[in-house]
Amino acid sequence: MLKLEARPQPSQWWSLGSPLLALLITVLIGVALFVALGKDPVRGLQVFFWEPIKSPYALSELMVKATPLLIIALGLAVCFRSNVWNIGAEGQFVIGAVAAGGVALLAGKTTGPWIVPAIILAGMLGGMVWAGITALLRDRFNANEILVSLMLVYVADMVLSYLVFGPWKDPQGYNFPQTKTFEAVTQIPRLLQGSRVNIGILLALTGAVALWIYLFRTYAGFAQQVGGLAPAAARYAGFSSRKALWVALLTSGGAAGLAGALEVAGPIGQLTPYVPAGYGFAAIIVAFVGRLHPAGMVFSAILMSMFYIGGELAQSRLGLPKSLTGVFQGLLLFSLLACDTLIAYRVKFRKEVR
Repeated sequence: MLKLEARPQPSQWWSLGSPLLALLITVLIGVALFVALGKDPVRGLQVFFWEPIKSPYALSELMVKATPLLIIALGLAVCFRSNVWNIGAEGQFVIGAVAAGGVALLAGKTTGPWIVPAIILAGMLGGMVWAGITALLRDRFNANEILVSLMLVYVADMVLSYLVFGPWKDPQGYNFPQTKTFEAVTQIPRLLQGSRVNIGILLALTGAVALWIYLFRTYAGFAQQVGGLAPAAARYAGFSSRKALWVALLTSGGAAGLAGALEVAGPIGQLTPYVPAGYGFAAIIVAFVGRLHPAGMVFSAILMSMFYIGGELAQSRLGLPKSLTGVFQGLLLFSLLACDTLIAYRVKFRKEVR
């Protein structure tokens, strides 16, 4: 009979190296998967791990994908460190995109550059309002935030579909479900000519530094984590667990909404039913692979964006389904969970006594 027995003191080095071990396991399983599908495994790994970084243009596209993943993951890290399980960042991303798109549609030929900060602010407020629904139901009625936030994702998708199929539909768009293309003045400023990388990457990196300072160098960050992890101890110390709940969800929602605003006013340039790209769900993996630490999440966001680009390239160059992206993301997550479990527990074989 197999039983798990807690180790007296898990190895700190193994704990830190667990994401790397999980990545190695993911690569090995990926090789086996390519072989089983009749594809060259070397070519398959090249598509996922070399093509996204082989040229300046490829690197710029990698940054475009990594930006929303990192921004959302930073907000989720605040939630998870506060023991608040926000699984609905995808919905907050979508509503942030909708709010930002609504402001962008107001722009005309004479609109000034002030519209860009307004778009960003609208996206953040949209995400915060959507996350605030979860916070309100959890705070007032003790509703499970996992279920509430997850179900709100589907509501957000329906709101987006209603708008692009209905009142915001482009009358000159040949009946396609999309808004008109936003005016050029609403475009998020780009960092380099000929590249889609915009100031979002600077906001993401600034957010990573700010989160590190907040969590590990401020009294408020310490109170935030204690308020979520140990409500009784927090009350004894004078911290508010209710405040921790609201701060965590509003911060996470604002970050997801910001990512949505940067996406629709940046690379996409309009609202379509395809705005939901799974970034909100993938950012959960980014947060845990990065060990809920800002520095770790920077690298895990880059890794996850490689999976996104690799999945697209595998579809066009190897004839494999785009869903391979989700397969690699799932393999990485479950490999990490398995590694963490075996680091904290040892497997014991015991004969069952009757």
